[in-house]
Amino acid sequence: MQKVAVVCHDAGGAEVVSNWMEESTSFKFMSLLAGPALRIFTDNLRSANCSNCDDLDNLVAECDWLLCGTSWQSSIELDAIKKFRSANKKTVAFLDHWVNYEERFEIGSKLVLPDEIWVGDHYAFQIANEKFKTTPVIKVGNAYFNKIKNQFLDLSSKGPQDKISCLYVCEPIKEHAFLKYGDARYWGYTEEDALEYFLTHRLYISNHIETVVIRPHPSERSDKYNWVLEKYGDEINLEIGGKLSISEEISNSVLVVGCESMAMVLGLLADKVVISSIPPGGKCCSLPHKEIKSLQNVVRKNNASEV
Repeated sequence: MQKVAVVCHDAGGAEVVSNWMEESTSFKFMSLLAGPALRIFTDNLRSANCSNCDDLDNLVAECDWLLCGTSWQSSIELDAIKKFRSANKKTVAFLDHWVNYEERFEIGSKLVLPDEIWVGDHYAFQIANEKFKTTPVIKVGNAYFNKIKNQFLDLSSKGPQDKISCLYVCEPIKEHAFLKYGDARYWGYTEEDALEYFLTHRLYISNHIETVVIRPHPSERSDKYNWVLEKYGDEINLEIGGKLSISEEISNSVLVVGCESMAMVLGLLADKVVISSIPPGGKCCSLPHKEIKSLQNVVRKNNASEV
């Protein structure tokens, strides 16, 4: 039985890789984890035959090939790709998202590409093939999405609601921009800008939004958005989320809003209305899913109809 090295740091990659492992019974696994991946693997792995490793050289020596996620917060996956390739062992990276593909493989000005790139859906397959002409791209399905869809089916539906509950999913946009480009406003907006744009324009979506649950990203502090409660708490019922699972918080909502988070795509899987709150002056939402609406467009159409 082949032994597969698994290296992950960021939440998105950890979700897709760990759920793929749960569905794959013909391998043994040895993992080197850091950051949000530590918790996610603990939560997700039940049946996978997996042992832990804390040294990359030992991982290379013990395993037949590498499967990793991709990260913007860490170089752990790219370091592993370089080590395994130097040892003439196969390397595979599983893309968990639909944006910034080339950036995910950059160290300085150089691309560190694996032998294969795996993707979970047709959007990612098309984008990756356009970006990486000489690296094989293989669509293997998305075991994480399969699990989430089953969880949505298991959660009881509340049926039609007179009042709208909204889940706002956050991302550390300025941290990512500063780390990559040295400019927190490189993309023309920050996570605070986008959240305030939504809260000040929410009535353009509906005047029946009763509750907004603000869910920090897994890499963010749980109290990062407490300032919103003080600034807008008198106007609308606001809560800080993250206490329930993402599938539970999406299921409890009618509307899912964010910038370009994977959680917005999970909202589409649950047949929710999904809106991007990127404000004027910010770059366009890079998610390729046509069902995602733009708050800017909603505001523009409402203003036009009033003229």
